Amino acid sequence: MKSKMWPKRTHRLIGMTAALLACAVLPLLAAWKVGEKLPALTGYGLAGRVPATADRVVLLDFWASWCGPCKRSFPELDQLNQSYRSRGLVVCAVSVDDKADDMDAFLKDHPVSFSVVRDAEQKLVAAAGVESMPTSFLVDRHGVIRFSHVGFRGAETVEQLKREIEKLLAEK
Repeated sequence: MKSKMWPKRTHRLIGMTAALLACAVLPLLAAWKVGEKLPALTGYGLAGRVPATADRVVLLDFWASWCGPCKRSFPELDQLNQSYRSRGLVVCAVSVDDKADDMDAFLKDHPVSFSVVRDAEQKLVAAAGVESMPTSFLVDRHGVIRFSHVGFRGAETVEQLKREIEKLLAEK
């Protein structure tokens, strides 16, 4: 009797192992890495206007309305946008909120001068491998991801972003 059940058990065990490996490994393979090209943002079904990024330094920030550090980072990102946009910086914030109303309420309380889009289908955030909010990527004028940041640590993060933005804007 055991010999007849062994193939079913083996099959089930192999299936479960494959599923666990896929859950653990695939997100690591999909995560964006420093040194890689940023994929075109238009192919992810984002709600809102995706800004033009060609030949620009891009600060792409993933955030959510429920994220405390995101609330503190938004005024700082807005200041960076206002300070550097004339030199070629584009800031684009990608909301991962499920509901547009949550994002809209946040933006009403935290108005900004940069582009905000919503990743309603969670495709872009999954492709980027983002696991915590906020997470941002700094991209050079050639579309290459040069820096990434997880979290927001106030003045420390702002000063680091300023140094990195200055470096990228100085490159041709």
